[in-house]
Amino acid sequence: MTESDPRRAVKALVFDVFGTVVDWRTSVAREMRAVVDAKGWKADPYALADRWRELYQPSMDPIRRGEKPYARLDDLHRESLKTLLAEFGLEPLPADELEHLNRAWHRLDPWPDCVPGLTRLKRKFILATMSNGNVALMVNMAKHAGLPWDTILGSEPAQNFKPVPSVYLTGADWLGLEPAEVMMVAAHNGDLAAARAVGFRTAFVARPTEYGDKQSRDFKAEDAWDQVVDGMDELADRLGC
Repeated sequence: MTESDPRRAVKALVFDVFGTVVDWRTSVAREMRAVVDAKGWKADPYALADRWRELYQPSMDPIRRGEKPYARLDDLHRESLKTLLAEFGLEPLPADELEHLNRAWHRLDPWPDCVPGLTRLKRKFILATMSNGNVALMVNMAKHAGLPWDTILGSEPAQNFKPVPSVYLTGADWLGLEPAEVMMVAAHNGDLAAARAVGFRTAFVARPTEYGDKQSRDFKAEDAWDQVVDGMDELADRLGC
């Protein structure tokens, strides 16, 4: 039986988190609004949240290419936040206020279907993150949002960022499983393509409002993934939980 053999039973589900499990845009905009109002800034909290997210992938690219050593996402987010404030012509924040705002990513709220759906899935499967977020970020978010992970996997254990193959494979290895025994769950087609390329099973969860009315990609499944669902509750139904 090969690693990608579909007859191999799935034992663990690993999840993209930002956008798939939590509504980062609404949550970060809420945190931004509190600062904007307190400072009297003339800035749209959603525009600030969107731009901060736009800086996410470029901040990781030099590490993926091996040009810089691994850095935690918290550190990359902090540098991106400083860039963001400068781009919008906003005053620099004192260190303590900057850190509080940077940790907005630790306080993201889940999509409504996630906690009940994940709770059902946990009865049958190991549940783990497969996120570019560092461990402290993921743990604090889980505490805030009530996410029932069994363990935290992803970027920090692998010392790199998705879609680098070692991130997915380190997760499977740490669970003591073959890749085909792990299902990647994500709202992003590219993430699923990278996971499938190393032998993972795949589940697409539609999040057509992740970017609000600016959504330009990932409206729907773009390939024949193993599962295509509209939420975690439907995934639990499909997987017999």
